[in-house]
Amino acid sequence: MTHAETLPVAAPGLTAVLFGLSGCLVDFGARAAQELNAEPEHAKTTPGALDSLKSLQRQGIPCAWLDELPPALAQPLAASLPDWIKPTQHSATMNPWPAPHACWQALMSLNIDRLDGCVLVSGEPRLLQAGLNAGLWTIGLASCGSLCGLSPSEWQVLSQKEREKLRGKATVQLFGLGVHSVIDHLGELDACLADISLRRAKGEKP
Repeated sequence: MTHAETLPVAAPGLTAVLFGLSGCLVDFGARAAQELNAEPEHAKTTPGALDSLKSLQRQGIPCAWLDELPPALAQPLAASLPDWIKPTQHSATMNPWPAPHACWQALMSLNIDRLDGCVLVSGEPRLLQAGLNAGLWTIGLASCGSLCGLSPSEWQVLSQKEREKLRGKATVQLFGLGVHSVIDHLGELDACLADISLRRAKGEKP
């Protein structure tokens, strides 16, 4: 059997997945930071978020969320998330994004002992840059992060053409940062993580 034929079997599993909180798991459009409050709409999970977390839990992949919002904002936002996903509060005054420290701190809170196979998912460019600086694989979210910056209700009233224009602009900006993949929202995460596993199996490094 050739090496190429063994690749799908040998695709390495992921070590850990980190998520941004606002504009990723919850708070479509990352509006809480702009408005400095946590409205019920902000605390709703984004499309695909809960299914993605359940899938990772089934696979036994440790997960944590991180954000620079003050606890008074972050805690109400995270109320709809499962208890098992670890919160990681990082003081915005100490090594703020895009410094890599918050990502490393989140991995340490999960007792992860290596960077290999660790992924960060976020719609916030500064957090993604922190993930890149930390040596992680990075997945940018085009529609639900701060680059589009629209609430769910504002997003819903847009035409398909208007949405595509905003998504396209955000995608270009995210790839411009150097992120490894860009998806629309977390409903597309499973396929993207599988692709990263295959890229790792072929020897690609973040």
